[in-house]
Amino acid sequence: MTESMAKPKAKGTSRASKPRKSATKSKSPPKAGAKAKPGASEAKPIKVREGESASRLIDQRNRGLGDWREDTLARMRALILEADPEMIEERKWRKPSNAMAGVPVWSHRGIVCTGETYTKVVKLTFARGASIPDPSRLFNSSLEGNTRRAIDIHEGEKVDAGAFKALVKAAVAQNGPPAKKAKRGASEPKAMKLLSGGNPQIAKADGDAPVQAYIAGMPGRKRDLGKRLDALIVRTVPDVRKAVKWNTPFYGIEGQGWFLGFHCITKYVKVAFFRGTSLCPVPPGESKQKEVRYLDIHEDDKLDEAQMATWVKQAAALPGWVL
Repeated sequence: MTESMAKPKAKGTSRASKPRKSATKSKSPPKAGAKAKPGASEAKPIKVREGESASRLIDQRNRGLGDWREDTLARMRALILEADPEMIEERKWRKPSNAMAGVPVWSHRGIVCTGETYTKVVKLTFARGASIPDPSRLFNSSLEGNTRRAIDIHEGEKVDAGAFKALVKAAVAQNGPPAKKAKRGASEPKAMKLLSGGNPQIAKADGDAPVQAYIAGMPGRKRDLGKRLDALIVRTVPDVRKAVKWNTPFYGIEGQGWFLGFHCITKYVKVAFFRGTSLCPVPPGESKQKEVRYLDIHEDDKLDEAQMATWVKQAAALPGWVL
């Protein structure tokens, strides 16, 4: 972020949520004679009527469990839908022979997670969990792989609701921005114009969409860093407000102002903490502006996610820029 950047003005935002979608299509069932996974729950067969929604099937499937697993999966499902009202519910891998409701699957621009029930555990598996920041360490299973991560919940255990919803939002963000359908005969969209230092040029706007468009326009490996920073901020501050101003993503709290922004420079990404001198420890980069401190992240630097999450949490609790 350049030193000459003017202080931002606060703007109100409005958020509208579309009705939750429900899909009923499923993948091909497993071959006849295939063995069930050891320890998998044996729910009662459920009659499926033509056109019945996936959401209703999942409701029926949960009620068929009849014990603590039913309550646990219902609670986690509610948190998933609260975190993202546009989440699509599906049930997959259903056996036609007994019309079982199958495995609940939640998707938004790709699979977010699945919910499986076993004799002693409810397992929520995140399809791209290995790439999602998890400072609260909710993931406690499937830790050895390079792609998936899972949360195993045993009887009597509780999962932090705020941390879990932030994890869901981060997983949706990891799946990328929504794809735009091209009109017939329309030419391929032009690449986003880059300003000096390789910083994407984008119009001022409020909300997550312009921030995701900015990140998509970040050149090379900076784009992956932008995704990680955005997911980490959402994970740490679930109610974060976003906007793009002066070709820079801004993050803030409604009614409290902006606490952070980041900006592409030729060889690094500059993260600005607008009340940085009040953080502990103080970020290393000095600024001509009295309270601002910077963190410069080069392409070969290893991002200390734990330290970054600590700074983000502290910064979000302070009065932000409101001018």
